[in-house]
Amino acid sequence: MSILLILNYLIAVAMIVHVFRTGRNTMWIWVLLIAPGVGFVAYLIVELLPEILGSRGVQSLRRGVRQTLDPGAQLRRYEQEARVTANVASSQRYAEELTRQGLHEQAIGVYRRILTGLYEHDPDLMLGLARAQFGQGDAAASRATLEALMAANPQFRSPECRLLYARALETSGHTEQALEAYRDIAGAYPGAEAAVRYAQLLKSQGRGPEAAQVARDLLEQARIAPAHYRRAQREWLDSAAKLVSG
Repeated sequence: MSILLILNYLIAVAMIVHVFRTGRNTMWIWVLLIAPGVGFVAYLIVELLPEILGSRGVQSLRRGVRQTLDPGAQLRRYEQEARVTANVASSQRYAEELTRQGLHEQAIGVYRRILTGLYEHDPDLMLGLARAQFGQGDAAASRATLEALMAANPQFRSPECRLLYARALETSGHTEQALEAYRDIAGAYPGAEAAVRYAQLLKSQGRGPEAAQVARDLLEQARIAPAHYRRAQREWLDSAAKLVSG
């Protein structure tokens, strides 16, 4: 048997293991066994490349390269759009980019400028303002903005808004209210962060067994969740595992 044929079958076996571990369609097993060389190329194109190119790591790398080559390009573009069009949508994009780049004070200024008239109680803009305030380190202001948001928009049930509110409560020293807010969002949040933050706060308050149970429940749910969820939430799931083990 030629070395090339052996190599083809070794690659096929590795891909079959990958199929099992990631929960992909078992049809690929037969394709890889019957035509290992062609099967590997097909598996690479159909399954692996889209995942690699769309992964957070690759996207972060692309952003990092662009940021290194021209750190302010994106921000300048949004600033120019906001200045030329002078509309709320372009100003919001500019404020969001300011927040992403850690320029929270400037972002707050933009949000305050557009939170007027018809947009005075716009929930997305108020959430953006609260996000920038929290990023600036002013948890009390962030909490006040979120409370005003919820009062003006009682039907607005954004998971991000609810999690940020819990974090603002915790950071501003309202521990019991924060625990209640975390408990309310932990099971409904589309990710592991809320449950882990809830467990971490429980543990910090000397409620270790409760914290471990919250983390254990999260890990059990993650065990039966799709593989892409576990990959996306790996950092938070690792934190949950530490809470269970110690």
